[in-house]
Amino acid sequence: MKSLGLLASVLALVFSTSAINLTHAGDTDSRKDIKAVKSDPLIRGAIVYKSYCSLCHGQRGDGKARATKLYGQGNLVITMGNNTPEYYDKIVRHGGSAVGRSRYMPAWEEELSDEQMSDVIEYLHVIENPEARGKAVFMTNCILCHGVKANGKGRASVMYDPPPADLTRSDKNDVYKKMIITQGGAAMGRSGVMPVWGLQLKEEEIDDVIAYLRTILVVPAPE
Repeated sequence: MKSLGLLASVLALVFSTSAINLTHAGDTDSRKDIKAVKSDPLIRGAIVYKSYCSLCHGQRGDGKARATKLYGQGNLVITMGNNTPEYYDKIVRHGGSAVGRSRYMPAWEEELSDEQMSDVIEYLHVIENPEARGKAVFMTNCILCHGVKANGKGRASVMYDPPPADLTRSDKNDVYKKMIITQGGAAMGRSGVMPVWGLQLKEEEIDDVIAYLRTILVVPAPE
């Protein structure tokens, strides 16, 4: 009898949770929303940059990276000046020597596709913008739960009760946001489902995400 009672309780929980999820499911990101993110050259370019370029050029293109001691920061800083698009295509595709720059800059055409090289050049044009960098970090790490619009309506949001926070209406200041992103929800007395992003993201990336979150607020920014 006890086992039957336990089974009944479990089934009741499952069905009640399912009802909550189905109610919420209609509001979540659509496949079209996700496809739009995956099709954005800036987002794709950010992924290529982090995977292939940040080791030498740094997360922000400022030359502050693990390779700085080898090549010198000044040689690794990315400055998108008045050069032509052809110049940037040539240096990425054929390496530094092709444009009279450092021979240590490799030629990527044998490793990256034409689309990847085009995307990373698109990203380089916004790499000095913290909000743009932060958007790329958000879109590649946070949208599954918080949603493309950061409104808490991500594809996985139906799995959680309470649901992920609507970051467009957050009443938390930047200090709090950095703490909860870095340390995770449990450390702040919030949902333990919120990961400890400090183990996966660099501090610069977290700061950039916070800069992006400021731009999407639809309520007055908290102090």
